[in-house]
Amino acid sequence: MPDPDDFIKKIKKRELRIGVIGLGYVGLPVVVEFCKAGFRATGFDVDPEKIRCLEEGRSYIKHIEPSKIASCKGFFTPTTDFSLLGEMDCIIICVPTPLGEHREPDLSYVLETTREIKRHLKKGQLIVLESTTYPGTTDEEMRRILEESGLKAGKDFNLAFSPEREDPNNGSFNMASIPKIVGGYTPKCLRRATAVYGQVVGKIVPVSCTRVAEAAKLLENIYRAVNIALVNEMKVLFDRMGINIWEVIEAARTKPFGFQAFYPGPGLGGHCIPIDPFYLTWKAKKYDFPTKFIELAGEINTSMPYYVVQRTIEALNEEGKSIKGARVLVLGLAYKKDVDDMRESPSLKIMDLLRQKGSEVDYNDPFIPLAPKVRKYNLARRSVPLTKRNLAGYDCVIIATDHSAYDPHFILENSRLIVDTRNMIKNGMHKGDPKLVRA
Repeated sequence: MPDPDDFIKKIKKRELRIGVIGLGYVGLPVVVEFCKAGFRATGFDVDPEKIRCLEEGRSYIKHIEPSKIASCKGFFTPTTDFSLLGEMDCIIICVPTPLGEHREPDLSYVLETTREIKRHLKKGQLIVLESTTYPGTTDEEMRRILEESGLKAGKDFNLAFSPEREDPNNGSFNMASIPKIVGGYTPKCLRRATAVYGQVVGKIVPVSCTRVAEAAKLLENIYRAVNIALVNEMKVLFDRMGINIWEVIEAARTKPFGFQAFYPGPGLGGHCIPIDPFYLTWKAKKYDFPTKFIELAGEINTSMPYYVVQRTIEALNEEGKSIKGARVLVLGLAYKKDVDDMRESPSLKIMDLLRQKGSEVDYNDPFIPLAPKVRKYNLARRSVPLTKRNLAGYDCVIIATDHSAYDPHFILENSRLIVDTRNMIKNGMHKGDPKLVRA
């Protein structure tokens, strides 16, 4: 084992070699921040196309400009060669943690990555998991695999968990400005991890162990999932009562204490909120504990695409049209505004349900010109240009994502029927136009 001070000395001299596994929405910003701080970073990914893009100074993520990739020149080496892991001093894991077919945690990416690290593990290395998971993943599953090498966590190598807190395309916060929770397997592991992240993050939040850090990330996203489910349920109720949920929220949020505004939508999207709560639900079963709030929130949020489709059917019926054979245009394939990320997007489910009902469905998204195949869906569609003629050619337009590029006045003027799930067309714009339906 190297002298205990060697690791810290390397950090101070910017000689610590950083390895980041998974160059997606989480891993690539991590690389950028460490390079910006003067560290040499090696990015590992199994996708050779990503590596080619980065080698050419191009970005495949909308909100990460090519200039940020260019700024890493001389510090950043992207590669598919995982044998280079043995040359790293610190390895940060940023791989997906999806759900299986029955909403069970799928840790295959994390565990396969851990096995790959084990093959190249050396004394003194720091291994940090950033991927969201259930408590116990780091100090149980990962540690067990890594210690198969003969090295011991906390003695021969360091192990920590530090949850990612990325919010793609958020202009107010980024990795450097968001406080970083860090939990170590031992106090020494914690010191090493906080020393590393302290070079690129303004505020470090050390916690007592990896399980607390893992649980904190789950609590953050469960909090959001439950509150979004609440306003989604209120939306359905208030629709029946003839009350505009968005106006209600705006009125309620004027209270300076005791209330935080959450907004309804067509369902949950992204890699965190639709998935992470079920990691804790699954783990809780091992403790014979029913997570009623989480499961109820999941049921409500999962039902929202069905509600949007039902409202669309009703709106078409009012126009004397059947859903079968109707031409429907979905605006926005991304899960939230102004990003090119369609992971778990409710738009995919809405389009699938409409097709099952016999509709002809197209989409428009300025950031996703061609819908790629994803795990559950293969749309095989290109984005339809948003023109007067095209809008007028559809029986119904569903606003599923409120991209800034969309002009609500243009959409309102040129569409026959609109189902708005995002309150993009505000009160006062439509003047009671019957062709506008909120869902």
